[in-house]
Amino acid sequence: MGETIFSRIIRKEIPADIIYENEDVLAFRDIRPQAPVHVLIIPKLQIPKTTDINGRSHAALLGKLIDAANTIAKQEKVDESGFRLVINCGPESGQEVYHLHIHLLGGRKMNWPPG
Repeated sequence: MGETIFSRIIRKEIPADIIYENEDVLAFRDIRPQAPVHVLIIPKLQIPKTTDINGRSHAALLGKLIDAANTIAKQEKVDESGFRLVINCGPESGQEVYHLHIHLLGGRKMNWPPG
């Protein structure tokens, strides 16, 4: 799928409001927030979409993404009230950037069903 805008954010070529980073994960505020807290959590390894995940080779990385989400939820003070994690896969789901990313949404009541 080639390089994405997220690759450029990881390399700090494009500015982003980065709120979390370690050697494997980067998280930044969404530029079109859908909730008071809307953070994108991405692996530094480019995986285009969830169907490109190999459980054996990506399991540890997926755990690091969830761990980052929990840390960020606490940092953003939505860990107690609740938050939603969303991963879109493919064009009909709304995926626009083909670099795996988790949306962390919080700070307001979430409705069900989503969409």
